[in-house]
Amino acid sequence: MQSRARISGIGVAVPERVLTNYQLSTMVETSDEWIVSRTGIRERRVSGPDEFTSDLALAAIRDLEAQGEGSLAGVDLIIVATSTPDYGFPSVACVLQDRLGLTDCGAIDVNAVCAGFTYALHLANGLISAGLHRKVLVVGAETLTKVTDYGERSNCILWGDGAGVVIVEVDDRRPMFLAAHLGSSGEGGRHLYRSGLSRRMAGLPLAGDGLIIQNGREVYKWAVTAVPQGIEQLLKKACLNAEDVDWFVPHSANLRILHAICERLGIRADRLLSSVELHGNTSSASIPLALAEALRDGRIRPGQVILLYGFGGGLVHAGVLLRW
Repeated sequence: MQSRARISGIGVAVPERVLTNYQLSTMVETSDEWIVSRTGIRERRVSGPDEFTSDLALAAIRDLEAQGEGSLAGVDLIIVATSTPDYGFPSVACVLQDRLGLTDCGAIDVNAVCAGFTYALHLANGLISAGLHRKVLVVGAETLTKVTDYGERSNCILWGDGAGVVIVEVDDRRPMFLAAHLGSSGEGGRHLYRSGLSRRMAGLPLAGDGLIIQNGREVYKWAVTAVPQGIEQLLKKACLNAEDVDWFVPHSANLRILHAICERLGIRADRLLSSVELHGNTSSASIPLALAEALRDGRIRPGQVILLYGFGGGLVHAGVLLRW
């Protein structure tokens, strides 16, 4: 099916509180040098006690409106990608629908963790291109610091909070979506999960209810293999090569993973856009945070080929290829 959709606006938001590597070194045995050398992260943002995923998402939407890049008029579906919803239910999307005062509007949350934003974009493009919707608000928002075990050194250094939002709407003259690729490796879910109601992952470490647990070594091994393979399939669908990509915007897990992926694909490091240095790993928010910065400083220009690729807990991955 040929795309009939394009992204017409973007907004982002992060909490005010900054948590630096030095501050973390007073909480656990670590250092700025150790964290930067292994992850590229220098600081991250932390949501307040009464600040939740819907609050950051709403702030990102207000930022979109303030930029004058898009209007909420006519939005007929909200898709929120998040693994840290305010509640088990109602969904964050329903909370936003109410707070925005939108009517005749569907609302759904998608949990594909760090691939959530690209999964949500794929859904929005498909629904619009099929003629089922005309204007979709796509949100990637997380408050991961609320589910972080700050006694676990190797994991607590990674996570940050943030939100990004785009409007995807019908455009038959200049559609933006070139191709997409989705994949999953469910057998690896035990290497990156959030504890919950089930205790079926026998023999695996357990933390307090709802906390993130990760085997970083295994996730790294999976990502540097599965992601390049997925990207090669995505580029093949669009009849393009790595050299045709103007900007590569992957999920900002950590710089070691991103540089390894670039090296395997032959994508130049100066074509990489990341939000990890100042925001840490913000899961579904990491791609829109990096995308918005490059759009606003003029690096991304009309006609350029943009490769978005999310990957993470599940284990899942998803890529979307755009011509801006």
